[in-house]
Amino acid sequence: MMQRTYLSPPDVGPEERRLMLDAFDSGWIAPLGPHVDGFEREFAKAVGVPYAVALSSGTAALHLALHILGVGPGDEVLTSTMTFAATANAITYVGATPAFVDVSRETWNLDPDLLEQELTTRSRLNKQVAAVLSVDLYGQCADYARITELCARFGVPLLEDAAEALGATYGEAKAGSFGECAAFSFNGNKIITTSGGGMLVSHRRDIAERASHLAAQARDPAPHYQHSEIGYNYRLSNLLAAIGEGQLRSLPDKLARRRAVNVRYRLALSELPGLTFMPEAAYGRPNYWLTCVTVDPSSFGASHEEIRVELEANDIESRPLWKPLHLQPVFGGCPMAGGSVAEGLFDRGLCLPSGSSLAPPRQARIVEIVASKHATAPQFRRAIA
Repeated sequence: MMQRTYLSPPDVGPEERRLMLDAFDSGWIAPLGPHVDGFEREFAKAVGVPYAVALSSGTAALHLALHILGVGPGDEVLTSTMTFAATANAITYVGATPAFVDVSRETWNLDPDLLEQELTTRSRLNKQVAAVLSVDLYGQCADYARITELCARFGVPLLEDAAEALGATYGEAKAGSFGECAAFSFNGNKIITTSGGGMLVSHRRDIAERASHLAAQARDPAPHYQHSEIGYNYRLSNLLAAIGEGQLRSLPDKLARRRAVNVRYRLALSELPGLTFMPEAAYGRPNYWLTCVTVDPSSFGASHEEIRVELEANDIESRPLWKPLHLQPVFGGCPMAGGSVAEGLFDRGLCLPSGSSLAPPRQARIVEIVASKHATAPQFRRAIA
């Protein structure tokens, strides 16, 4: 029987196993240890920042970043509506309110024009925004030339949610190198994984040191357990950090293989009327974490949901694009600027299996199923290398 094809499964090998066993044999089983230190150093170097703090999740990194930046009750944080719920959840953890902004058709990321309008409106009302939380959607950087200029002009700190974007670039700069600090995720479906984990990175030493302190229960330096403030149990274990080291060392290969997956999809499906791929912004290079398409039923002859159901019937996982957060019941009362672009993407969008271990023959089967739903399928069935 054909094994199930997942959207973005973990891709691990013997190096990760070797390093994890090394961590196990060293006796450093609990949080912290030499592999945590090594992972932080290697990760900071890979992103192009001086400081990195390994944490239990990307959500923990967002939470700590907002807390350290002084965001709190009564504050508003402007963020993209087109993202996973964790982006906005972290804002609520510090008692603030997420204020959602629509995305650009050209990048699917935070719309700089709408962001400027929202910052201008609040400035005129003397209502300062506590922070802008940008999102690098599906592995493509937001437009940081525009966003960083706007944040500087209005005196608003920028936090980058780069959870999906490790290895992506904006010009010559790496994802995660913008703003006061950035957050990454190592969840099992990300481009590299520690099974569960995350990283906070920053150009500022004080932010990294503060994050390390808070993530370890904010324990004061004393021979006994003493605490002068509330902390969190957010540190990554030495065992999981060892897996992360191995994963990070194979990042260039994983990026190349995900790009190859994306290229094969485009070569095989781009001629199908009614099917459009996520745009690639001219200002950078995505990491191709997921290959995403939109489907126009009137031109294609089937909806994105009909394609998803057909793939599922063949034991192949695909997924609609993120449901905009302003449409989520839990965030229904939050401010929203625009929304039609994100809503349209959700109504038509589909993420295709994109793992770095996806074999070409299996991908060819996915292409065959997608093409079979097209109104003129026989004309467009093509093999892929």
